[in-house]
Parts: sequence; structure tokens; C-alpha cells
Amino acid sequence: MSIFKKIFSKSRSQEDGIFFDSIQKILGFPPISIQFYKKAFTHRSSNRLDENGHPINYERLEFLGDAMLSAVIAAHLFNKAPAGDEGYLTKMRSKIVSREHLNDLGKDLNLVQFIESKVPLQHFGENIHGNIFESLIGAIYLDRGYSYCEKFIQNSVISPYVDITRLEGKVISYKSLVIEWCQKEKKIFHYDIFEDNGIGGERLFGVKLSIDDKVVARARATSKKKAEEKASQRAYFAFQEKMDKK
Repeated sequence: MSIFKKIFSKSRSQEDGIFFDSIQKILGFPPISIQFYKKAFTHRSSNRLDENGHPINYERLEFLGDAMLSAVIAAHLFNKAPAGDEGYLTKMRSKIVSREHLNDLGKDLNLVQFIESKVPLQHFGENIHGNIFESLIGAIYLDRGYSYCEKFIQNSVISPYVDITRLEGKVISYKSLVIEWCQKEKKIFHYDIFEDNGIGGERLFGVKLSIDDKVVARARATSKKKAEEKASQRAYFAFQEKMDKK
């Protein structure tokens, strides 16, 4: 249940106080303007408008937070990997700010407890966790400035999770690896996608990955993207020795 709903019957000052304390525990420092953080957890389904008729929701803050997170991570990698060229730094940053990782960060902080929405939480997709994590960073920047934004990212992302040596071996997209290898080796590849209702009528998508007119992997998943990634992962492990020599 959203923290807003839990304290709905309380006075405005009590509500703000409980929310303030909860946010302060997550940030590690006190907010100045609690309104930035309330906006960071307001879903567009709330249909709220400001005095100028502009929507009040977290989407613009998410955009800002994404940019701030990328900048702080880029600066960290620039300093910690002095031998890395632009391609290396870009690839490492992508691994740190991948959607999967951001979703995990949002889950770790249990940020969904703060969401104000007219849509039941169970109807949100996985990306809601990463989206509001980014919107929280945007709120920090507007509220306390760059230094506090950097401090939060350092404490919640970089210190506990960023190990450059370990990240070098992390794969964020098997499909990208397969495509890159095929293109380099001048191999013809294609993904054949078909709808598969599966057991019990569940809507699934099947994928056959062919390389040089030979089917090398098959997979099923609840979306085309997931099915392609799963098939690519199986192909990668089948050709790992050859691909790792690229």
C-alpha cells in the first residue's frame, strides 16, 4: 500500500512529517523542499495539475535524473579508468545504468511504497522501479544541487555496486553480442518471430535464430524482445569460444 494512502486520514503536517522522515532515511540527508519529492512519486494517472495547468507527475524529473545519473557515472569512470577510450567508457556506463540495474536499485530502496497513483501497483511493469529511481535523482538535483545529487549516487550506486573489473565481464545484451559477431564474421543472421499461445492460452512469442541459414537457437517468452534476447543468449553459449575471440 502506498505511504500516501496509509497517512491519508492524517493532517497535512503529519503527512508531510512522515514522508519527510521516510525520504530522509533513503537519501542520508534532509530534504529542503518536500514538494520535489512528492512530485517524484506522482504517477500521471493522478491527473494532477499545477496552477499553470501543467501536469504534475514524475516524468520530467525522470528525464532530469537520467541525465544526472549518466553524468555522475561518466565522471566516475573517467577518473577510475584512465586508460579506457570513449568506446570502453560508453560500454561500461551502459552496464551501470542499464534498465535492469536501475529496476533493481529502485526495488532495493522499495520506492514503489511512495507512489501516488490511481493505477494499482500490480498493473505496473518492472520499469516503474527504475523510472522512479531516476525521478528521485532529479528531485535531489532540484532540491539540493549537484553535490548532493552526486553524493546520493555515490552512496546508492557507485560504492555498493560499481566494480570495474567485474563489470568488464558483464553482458547486458546477448543479442548485441551475436549481431556484432555476425557482422564482423560476415555471417547472415535473422530472427524469425511467431506468436505462440502456449499452454493454457498464455500469449507467448517464439523465436528461431538462424545464422547462415541454419537454426542455431530457439526460445519463447512473453514479449518479442525477451524471446530474442533468450535465443541470443543460447546462441552465445553455443558459440562462446568463437565469439570471445572477436
